[in-house]
Amino acid sequence: LPSPNCVNFVVCQLFALATAFWFRLYLHPSKTSPFIRHVVATLLGFYLALFCFGWYALHFLVQSGLTYGIMIFAGVEHMHKYCFVLALGYLTFCQITRVYVFDYGMYSADFTGPMMVITQKITSLAFELHDGKCTHISSDVKMPTLLEYLSYNCNFMSILAGPTCSFNDYIAFIHGTGYHLKHLESNGKENGKFKQSDPSPNREVVRKLCTCAATLLIYLALFRACPVAYVNDDHFVATSPFYVQVLYLYLSMVATRPKYYFVWTLADAINNAAGFGFNGFDKDGLPRWDAVLNLRILKIESATSFKLFLDNWNIQTALWLKRVCYERCPYNPTAATFLLSAVWHGVYPGYYLTFVTGIVMTLAARAVRHNIRPHFQETETHRLVYDVITWAGTQVAICYTVVPFVLLAVGPSLKFYMTWYWCLHILGLVLVLVLPVKPRHLRQKEAQQQGSPATTDNNYNQKQKTT
Repeated sequence: LPSPNCVNFVVCQLFALATAFWFRLYLHPSKTSPFIRHVVATLLGFYLALFCFGWYALHFLVQSGLTYGIMIFAGVEHMHKYCFVLALGYLTFCQITRVYVFDYGMYSADFTGPMMVITQKITSLAFELHDGKCTHISSDVKMPTLLEYLSYNCNFMSILAGPTCSFNDYIAFIHGTGYHLKHLESNGKENGKFKQSDPSPNREVVRKLCTCAATLLIYLALFRACPVAYVNDDHFVATSPFYVQVLYLYLSMVATRPKYYFVWTLADAINNAAGFGFNGFDKDGLPRWDAVLNLRILKIESATSFKLFLDNWNIQTALWLKRVCYERCPYNPTAATFLLSAVWHGVYPGYYLTFVTGIVMTLAARAVRHNIRPHFQETETHRLVYDVITWAGTQVAICYTVVPFVLLAVGPSLKFYMTWYWCLHILGLVLVLVLPVKPRHLRQKEAQQQGSPATTDNNYNQKQKTT
């Protein structure tokens, strides 16, 4: 049976879903001031946090308060560095105390889970303020009020499961200007009909709730039948052929993923139900509700490359890592990004084993794509063969990489890799050493030289669009 903490989490999220509909209909920006919307969103969020985590929820206010003080007193020039160090350091301190002081292996009702999202929001805002990107149409830096800051960090829509979002997008949602801005981005001009009614998220919310129901049923049906820990069972390892072990590894991870599908899709539905997440219109004129989308299930399960898998898994976290680390790190950005991801996730040794392995797998996958893929693009049959092989390789590599993430401890994780004779580590290192891949700055330079006219036109169009 599910633990009481898991039940509390689901009940609170369902309450947040019902509240989100009420928030959109009865506290609509046309009826209520931004001040009231901020206050209600913040108080409801903190109530849910208290219900789930008790007085540990005070850490959310402490982390937010300390970093807000830095934003006020440190100045724009250095605030992003100080906020990054303090937010991540405070998160790590709480993770250490929770794991090694309170209960090692306590996975449910983890009060540091919401702090991970708050850390993303704090650092994202600090970097936006530093970069001068806190308004839609100008580069002036605008410091949020304390109420806006707390509402952004602790609102009821994202306090329990995220996802993170842009501060600008959240403020536009509170003020009711988000629909208008996204509509202009999609159509390039104002439309009288758009002013009369906001696009309804109801259909998208129902679709996502159906996805939640399906993934929850799949998880409840499979996770006990295919536990990941069984990959280390001595009898299973001794009596099963290697291909059976590979197949079981894949099935056990397929049985594990629906848990994340359920949590993130439900969180997305809550945001949409409140009217947040509108992202313009598609080519058919239908509203898109994917501005805070956190995963694409079909693309994950059909991914034919390591990058494609990661690009569609925990999307908002990947964007955060890209903004605050990958695009800013002058040397070895891939390794730095994986290291930051490990520190952000927590202090279990399995996390670090997973992300160190992820560095090798990412570099190996990049080398294969750059050197081997061009030879399979001549005919449709060749492309199909390449896609099938790379799909199988990607799925096995992902499963192999994330086993320590699930097992958490060093002993079981190393036992698994030794059972497999570290084969994918060795293969990955060989591919990285044998297959040449140009450094990122050289690839970017060549791309700019080859596509300079198109790049210029695109920059001009983007400038016109912003104007």
